Amino acid sequence: MNFLFLPSSHFNLANLITMANITAGLMATYFITQNNFFLAIILAWIGGAFDIFDGKVARKYKLSNEFGIQLDSFADFLSFVLVPVFLIFQAVYSVSLEGLPLVLAAIASIYYVISGLRRLIHFNIHADAGEVDKYFTGVPTPMGGILLWVTYLVFLHAVPSAYLTIALMVLIGWLLNSQVKVRHL
Repeated sequence: MNFLFLPSSHFNLANLITMANITAGLMATYFITQNNFFLAIILAWIGGAFDIFDGKVARKYKLSNEFGIQLDSFADFLSFVLVPVFLIFQAVYSVSLEGLPLVLAAIASIYYVISGLRRLIHFNIHADAGEVDKYFTGVPTPMGGILLWVTYLVFLHAVPSAYLTIALMVLIGWLLNSQVKVRHL
């Protein structure tokens, strides 16, 4: 069991927690396809909890390495970019829009996905294993995912238009790569 605490191991404790995040994201995706949005959201939030713990474990036990940085970004892309966009598309856009407005929603969704991917690639290029800056430049993808979940919940309970949801998705996508300073927790 020494491999759990070896920074060079691809299956160290921090990376296994990240893999649990990926598992939760994949399961959330499945439940979105089944229109079980409640369970999908629960799994996405469980994935978010794993995202918090993997970093804390990696820093506490000095398990950070290049593989873990890449794995964590893949997990973030799945859990905080693809899953919330897919949920909003399936739960909001596909039931509320058709024709040209649905095409606009698809463009906004693709914009958000590309913005999230660009954010993560940029972060990885500039990340040093084991180091954490005091501030992020631009909204981190987990926060962007949370903002999308909140957008979905507002749509669900306050019934704003799907057009407002599109506008918020584009705004949050822009914030991912903006110069806004966000304190690292």
